[in-house]
Amino acid sequence: MRKPFSQVPCLRGPRITLRGLELRDAASLQELAGSPRVYRYLPTFLFEQKYDSAEEVIRRLYTECLQESLILGIFLGEDFCGLAEMYGFRDPLHKISIGYRLLERYWGQGIASEALGLMVSYLCDETDIEIITASTMIGNRASAQVLRNNDFTLVAHDVDEDWGYGTPTRTDKWIR
Repeated sequence: MRKPFSQVPCLRGPRITLRGLELRDAASLQELAGSPRVYRYLPTFLFEQKYDSAEEVIRRLYTECLQESLILGIFLGEDFCGLAEMYGFRDPLHKISIGYRLLERYWGQGIASEALGLMVSYLCDETDIEIITASTMIGNRASAQVLRNNDFTLVAHDVDEDWGYGTPTRTDKWIR
């Protein structure tokens, strides 16, 4: 069994592929990172917003970021749909957290659910991960439904979490 961050995998599903980002994906990544509607339910300290240019993000993504998380692009054919992230790896606990974010035009098409399913399959079948967690803001009902559809269980409702805002963020905690 490999460790989650030992390589950048390419995960293929019936409709989508999760793969490493390339410089040719920069314009789409910039569109995602610049969308206030996409990021209204997300923490402030996301890697794709760490640098001013998407090209710089991609250049640093699999060296600098790979120490803490694995970010893959979500693609429908050749079209960039969003990002899938595995982060918060705790080796002694065999635990990791997951997240996803999509361009608005891909909302409601089952892409987040398929991406989550691919991440779960990869983590459970190809790594030594035993516990997968996720957090959602209370108001993000769509993401909560994606987690329910992928057999995640709500374990804590309406609890404080540091998402990089001035005050703690009220979140729900999920586990699989």
